[in-house]
Amino acid sequence: MHIRKRVLVTGGAGFLGSHLCRALLGRGHDVLCLDNYYTGTRDNIADLLLNPHFELMRHDVTFPLYVEVDEIYNLACPASPVHYQHDPVQTTKTSVHGAINMLGLAKRTGAKILQASTSEVYGDPQVHPQKEDYWGHVNPIGFRSCYDEGKRCAETLFFDYYRQHDLRIKVARIFNTYGPNMHPNDGRVVSNFIMQALANEPITIYGDGSQTRSFCYVEDLVDGLMKLMDSEDGFTGPVNLGNPGEFTIKQLAERIIAISASSSTLEYKPLPADDPLQRQPDIALAKEQLQWAPTIALDKGLELTVAYFSSLA
Repeated sequence: MHIRKRVLVTGGAGFLGSHLCRALLGRGHDVLCLDNYYTGTRDNIADLLLNPHFELMRHDVTFPLYVEVDEIYNLACPASPVHYQHDPVQTTKTSVHGAINMLGLAKRTGAKILQASTSEVYGDPQVHPQKEDYWGHVNPIGFRSCYDEGKRCAETLFFDYYRQHDLRIKVARIFNTYGPNMHPNDGRVVSNFIMQALANEPITIYGDGSQTRSFCYVEDLVDGLMKLMDSEDGFTGPVNLGNPGEFTIKQLAERIIAISASSSTLEYKPLPADDPLQRQPDIALAKEQLQWAPTIALDKGLELTVAYFSSLA
């Protein structure tokens, strides 16, 4: 018998959150979407506003929340360097105070709670590919540390609440994700390259373009988040969610130019401080525990994402 759950998604009007809200509604749940619109937008969830099982609330997770829910997906936090470095103190508060407030809500209601952590907890990794038992190589006082260390602290809080208060927790370490509803000016590599390619402007590559990333299409990632939430209570994570296919930044730029039929050329600039040279998830744990692996190839995902950005023009 299907059980309709009351599900809270913080950051629900953002890139990932909007896709997650849509998927949860598709499963027949009641969804409370929470967002302060720092990087999220009502446009991302406009098609959901007339759904009787969808509720939108403007709220900042750094303040306590008093609602009744069965599950919590804590996604609230700016995820691109342009946005999280704009107000680094607020970024850290969002990760840390937000985790405390959502964990407090889960404790009061008995809800199961999932933390959207990040591959950034691995920093500039000295182990490749990255497995969940790797502790990372993070600069705690660098320009990226507001995000990296904020997410690391959030993980600490989740596991302390799990041990101290017997909360049902899930921790997902999300690797580079892309797809429709990305902010056109969020400063992330996929959106940057696509916007430049569509305008036939030079594509800006920082460094020599040999640094690698792994890119997961948003539908695959959302499927992984829901499978993690549905997993047995004894499996807490952390678990890597991402596409293990590894590509250089230069390869990504060349594919986007080809898919968008752009006349853009490549322009090289110095690599920013603490920018990781390699990033690739080991997803053996997700395959074993969640029976999850991404299915959408990079070229297909880029075609869909280019079409989305083209529609904004």
